[in-house]
Amino acid sequence: MRIAMVGTGYVGLVSGACFSEFGTDVVCVDNDADKIARLEKGEIPIFEPGLDVLVANNRSAGRLSFTTDLAAAVSEADAVFIAVGTPTGRTGGEADLTYVYEAARELAPHLRGYTVVVDKSTVPVGTGRQVQKVIAEANPKADFDVASNPEFLREGAAINDFMRPDRVIIGAESDRAREVMRALYRPLYLIETPILFTTLETAELTKYAGNAFLATKITFINEIADLCEKVGANVHDVARGIGLDGRIGRKFLHPGPGYGGSCFPKDTVALVHTAQKAGSPVRIVETVADINDRRKKAMAGRVIDACGGSVEGKTIAVLGLTFKPNTDDMREAPSLEIVPTLQDAGATVRAFDPEGMEQASPLLPDVQWCQNAYEAMSGADAMVIVTEWNEFRALDLERVKAAMKSPIMIDLRNIYKPADMVAAGFHYTSVGRPMSALGLEG
Repeated sequence: MRIAMVGTGYVGLVSGACFSEFGTDVVCVDNDADKIARLEKGEIPIFEPGLDVLVANNRSAGRLSFTTDLAAAVSEADAVFIAVGTPTGRTGGEADLTYVYEAARELAPHLRGYTVVVDKSTVPVGTGRQVQKVIAEANPKADFDVASNPEFLREGAAINDFMRPDRVIIGAESDRAREVMRALYRPLYLIETPILFTTLETAELTKYAGNAFLATKITFINEIADLCEKVGANVHDVARGIGLDGRIGRKFLHPGPGYGGSCFPKDTVALVHTAQKAGSPVRIVETVADINDRRKKAMAGRVIDACGGSVEGKTIAVLGLTFKPNTDDMREAPSLEIVPTLQDAGATVRAFDPEGMEQASPLLPDVQWCQNAYEAMSGADAMVIVTEWNEFRALDLERVKAAMKSPIMIDLRNIYKPADMVAAGFHYTSVGRPMSALGLEG
């Protein structure tokens, strides 16, 4: 089997590398010549743990290559994956499918023999049918099928998610297409991974529905955390209590400053747009998206409150900028709301992130960038943990106190125990854990 992966962004590069690890010959195609040149030198343009090694090993084995020559890659492929960006459009929240249709139009003339064209990009319902039309119009003689194979990759754990997924969803409606897709995913059949074949529309909607449901769980526990603070309950005990119910499950019940990243914000809004267009609005998802936007904007208020109601002229240390740990992705990160709000309120922000500062610096002007967490804390009036990188979980609290002007910590990820922080002499604020619920008042 031979695959052409059109697009070397996050999804395309990870998927291409993982398919090559399965033993498939993969050619990753991109029209960005500089990016391809860097990949051929072994330079990985994104931070994803283990991806550099995976790419290097499979390039050495001759199963993975990179090119700008779309015609050559497509003409020899049994399956062509479209893995290009689908950003939010300028109006209405709909997904911008320009790159998807452009890729379909450009690859169409180069199809040779029977080929399965696979939508790997996250696309709204109906996109697969439109891709079929685009290819058929561009190459009426093409012998092909279109399939939908949405990705479910978590940034920071993408390789494991591809190699050992909970499930694989494939929208394919001909026996030939299903046979090709079965062959590509044969290594997962051998470990009894559930593989669900559906229609195109079902596969497309499954991706959006899954992300919207997870976003709803995050938003639900965030609102419960706010209620816990008002009534004196501990959100972690509440989450544990409901998560032990098998119908609910324990995952995605950790409170914080709101979800971000490349998927949940974009996909919830796109699902809302699709539903409205279809005349069947998803009110729950509309509310989730609105609450999450407002939550991220409100997080700076917690920092200001912890500082006595004003940060004018104060220095705030911010630990973590990316939307989650183990990635350099700044898309829709809570820090993009928190940092500017603190600056607008008169604060000086000193920040450190283990991987995200290069991506963050053009997005967050006037921030003082630091080489490590302790440098960020030096002389700070307060510190706020925005992203739960592992290296922030075991800070030397005595060293932290000595470095800071005042021992105020706002922990938006709840990575420390309140009792430990109080014992260490910190004025400590977390999410959904009021001191009264922990027996620490007074």
